Amino acid sequence: MERGLLWLPLLVVFFWLAWSGWNEYQKIESYKRWASQFERHKYDIYSVLGQKDDRLTWGKPTRKDPQNLQTVSFADIARIRFRIDSKFFDDQDAEFPLNGKQISLELVLKTGEMPSIRFTDVNIASNWYRFLSDRLATE
Repeated sequence: MERGLLWLPLLVVFFWLAWSGWNEYQKIESYKRWASQFERHKYDIYSVLGQKDDRLTWGKPTRKDPQNLQTVSFADIARIRFRIDSKFFDDQDAEFPLNGKQISLELVLKTGEMPSIRFTDVNIASNWYRFLSDRLATE
């Protein structure tokens, strides 16, 4: 009986890992369907982001469809700030730290709002920052 009690926590961990994997797989499949409408897109555990023509759309990934979707036109964006932890980077050619706990792009809209799009990877975030900054410069 003691052996059974010792294996019970492992069994619980196994089922939790299986459920977590299935849950993440469902989120990715939902993202694939959603992202097919965009020219450029990204998936992250924190957010999904897509760009089509002059529109930028982002939201939170879920198993069904992305939730809390927000859309903005490039014409409505005054500038973009790249934030790693509490430090802001405004220069596209700057050397970004390779790690950070909170990585985000902050869109400063002409209305004064500042929505934030979270990332887990500095390289992906910096590529989006450079792309969006270049795109704003040509608008």
